[in-house]
Amino acid sequence: MNFHVTLEAAEDGWIVVECPALPGCVSQGADEQEALENIKEAIIAWLWAEDQKAISSITFPKNQPPILVAV
Repeated sequence: MNFHVTLEAAEDGWIVVECPALPGCVSQGADEQEALENIKEAIIAWLWAEDQKAISSITFPKNQPPILVAV
């Protein structure tokens, strides 16, 4: 899966990177490469947290365990 991100230099010299498709998914790095590596981790964590919220609201039948699909 691919996501578009934005890069912006902060006043303190750090590079701030944001994924607009995922509200609140923001990270930073000392340089562009580090910022891009960090946003990858942030995107994974954001998606995991959303999945956990969704799972907590689902009532699964007793005979059917949750099915996991990797993308």
